[in-house]
Amino acid sequence: MTTRLGLGLPQLKWADLGRDVPDVARFAERTGFDSVWVFERVLFPDPAAHGLYGVPGLPWPDDYRSVADPLVTLALAATATERARLGTSVLVAPLHVPFQLARSLASLDAASGGRVVAGLGTGWSVDEYAAAAVAPFERRGAVLDEVIDVCRAVWGPDPVAYEGELSRIVPSEVGPKPARPIPILLPANGPRALRRLVDRADGWMPIGAGADKLAGQWRRVREVAAERGRAEPVRSVLRVNPRYTPKAYDGKDRAPFRGSVEQIAEDLAAHAAVGLDEIFIDVQTSVRDAQELKDVAAELYAAARAAGV
Repeated sequence: MTTRLGLGLPQLKWADLGRDVPDVARFAERTGFDSVWVFERVLFPDPAAHGLYGVPGLPWPDDYRSVADPLVTLALAATATERARLGTSVLVAPLHVPFQLARSLASLDAASGGRVVAGLGTGWSVDEYAAAAVAPFERRGAVLDEVIDVCRAVWGPDPVAYEGELSRIVPSEVGPKPARPIPILLPANGPRALRRLVDRADGWMPIGAGADKLAGQWRRVREVAAERGRAEPVRSVLRVNPRYTPKAYDGKDRAPFRGSVEQIAEDLAAHAAVGLDEIFIDVQTSVRDAQELKDVAAELYAAARAAGV
């Protein structure tokens, strides 16, 4: 079965959001992409308390100096498209008030006719938590659990009622409701996160860093799902962040998804062979403007389909 393909929307400083987001979303749908995606960064600390991904000394990329709000970006894309699913990879859940996030996602799903995919995570930046989080960084896992609980409650039938550490919802009517149950997808980078994934989420959101590594991770997800008695299959969406170059990269130790369109398409085919449901590519860090994003994405789409993805 053909792997579904998605495209990351422009959110960086170079983008004219009101013009480029609808334009790229329309292009993606017209080209054949099945979905469009956004990510979340809320600030660029200088200096940062923690390195990139929490790795000491690893600098943040300049691309993070300005990142548009993910839900505003998806709302712009929703008005410009009819069928493409609208995904987040990922929303840093503890940076949002749970009830308000649940209502925003429900409203977007209702407005778009049931196209939202909610990828949620805990994040890694202490500085972002200091600026915006609803609880300390050390409680990020518990907050993610409560966000999931509140979303399920708010999206379910009225009366909605919930009692948690951060949220108290008295029996209430809460609308609009999503057009259908919004799927929640999670990363899983450790044993506890993996258990949360198979127990509480609809699907898994890994990052492409090598087909062999991905195959091992996917095997482990399915093993844990079987161990914990999960009956329904785990959905899967792979995020890919290519570093596109006009000419083929001829280094001996080429990293996955680095190089020409043809090389990236080869990597997409190798990762697709692992058996995931969907792959989306986010090339906005490798281009200068929306036109170049569309040109590269069109080439990648055609090359990936020609390679059997």
